[in-house]
Amino acid sequence: MCISHDRSGTAPAGPAPDVPALSRRGVLKAATAATVGAAEVLAAAAPAEASGGRHGGSRRVPLDQISVQLYTLRDQLAVDLDGTLAALRRIGYRRVEHAGFVGRTAAQFRAALDRAGLRATSGHSGIPQPFDAAAWQATLDDARTVGQRYIVHPFFGVDANGPIRSSAVYKAFARDLNKAGAMARRAGLRFGYHNHHFEFFRQDGGSRTGFEVLAGETDPDLVHLEVDLFWVTRGAHDPVDVIQANRGRIRQFHVKDMNADGGFEDAGKGLVDFARIFRYGKEAGIDEFIVERDDAGTPPRAPADAVSTAEVGYDYLAGLRY
Repeated sequence: MCISHDRSGTAPAGPAPDVPALSRRGVLKAATAATVGAAEVLAAAAPAEASGGRHGGSRRVPLDQISVQLYTLRDQLAVDLDGTLAALRRIGYRRVEHAGFVGRTAAQFRAALDRAGLRATSGHSGIPQPFDAAAWQATLDDARTVGQRYIVHPFFGVDANGPIRSSAVYKAFARDLNKAGAMARRAGLRFGYHNHHFEFFRQDGGSRTGFEVLAGETDPDLVHLEVDLFWVTRGAHDPVDVIQANRGRIRQFHVKDMNADGGFEDAGKGLVDFARIFRYGKEAGIDEFIVERDDAGTPPRAPADAVSTAEVGYDYLAGLRY
């Protein structure tokens, strides 16, 4: 989960049209308020023929494709940027995905990454709403300064009335995603969209979900998918079904686990069967496996606990066979 950040790394001063500003606490509270138990969601998502053990097999996650979403460590980064980045490098990370620049300029943030021996191959940056080409170009310029390959829109799916239930709203947003993707391609970047669970509400009282509208209305050559495996599961969908419906278009996974209450858990410690999902990684088109936990450093946990979460996630992916 990463809500839109501006280029300084702070939250936007006001909401985009028709999309209320959401506090971190508000989003996390909403994330843990599901009425359906996580175990029921997972049981419904996993088809019987695809079930099996979490480990085994000859494939492994390439170490140079393991990344971490820095939203996981946002509180600790605010305490000690250089020390936290250095800790990630000691754990084994080479790549990170940013969620803003922690109060620095793009150049200052890039310098901090360079000191730690890390690359921000990806970053979360929300497209302007209404779409503003000049503002988006400035964001793309920052992404190039940081050295990114990917730039990803982090959040959509709610308005003043809660989850969006109109396909017209999704179609209008898809047009803006295409505009943003075309500009990103001209800048030498690959533009993606990151999901939550809101997109899996059915639209217009029918059977088509918001996610299906976005996937169908965006140009695959301009907009790839960064699939958050936790939020797909919380949206009562099987990630494998999402992969098979979007073959070759899913460049990035958010590797986020779920506990028995439907909340967040360190990767490999919860209910999500990542091994089963990763077996479809080639079919997906996957290039990055990005560790994330939304509440890793927030109360009752301490900011420094997020470093432990990052280490658990890296070790899990490095040791996984599927």
